Amino acid sequence: MQFEPPRPQMPPPPIEPTGFFTGVKVYPVVIGIVVDYVATYVAMYAYLFFYLVQELSKDGDVTEEKILAYMTSPEGLMVGFAIGAACTALGGFVAARKAGTLEIKHGAFVGLGSLILSFIEQRMRGETVPIPEWFRVLSIVAIIPAGALGGFVADIFKGFGASYLPGGQVPPRE
Repeated sequence: MQFEPPRPQMPPPPIEPTGFFTGVKVYPVVIGIVVDYVATYVAMYAYLFFYLVQELSKDGDVTEEKILAYMTSPEGLMVGFAIGAACTALGGFVAARKAGTLEIKHGAFVGLGSLILSFIEQRMRGETVPIPEWFRVLSIVAIIPAGALGGFVADIFKGFGASYLPGGQVPPRE
């Protein structure tokens, strides 16, 4: 039997922090932002036309003023907030699934991108409807965590729907 001489052991490389943008794929984030925006507009208009118009028509004619009054009421603002947050989470989920790695980070970047895009959109459009400051702060504070939540859910479901290997084995998780 031959024995190999002991090799000198090298110390492991030092642990270095990763950067803020390290590992972020731009294409999935852009796809997530698009999904967020399209889903938000579709869901808001669906809510307006399929539910709100029917509810307001019970009291008589539906006018633009009635819709605007409802949408700027605390109830209307919270419904809009819930729809927007859910759609941002959906965008974060889609981005995280597309990226396949660093899911929560990709979801959070969808929230950040949507925040930037909505800020630009609001500045270009100008403020047509006065919105309370509490709602504005709530929306700003919640949008990035909503996207990160979508990424977290994508991380939980990572591996579901993946193709199976021969013999009934599931591919290993990264």
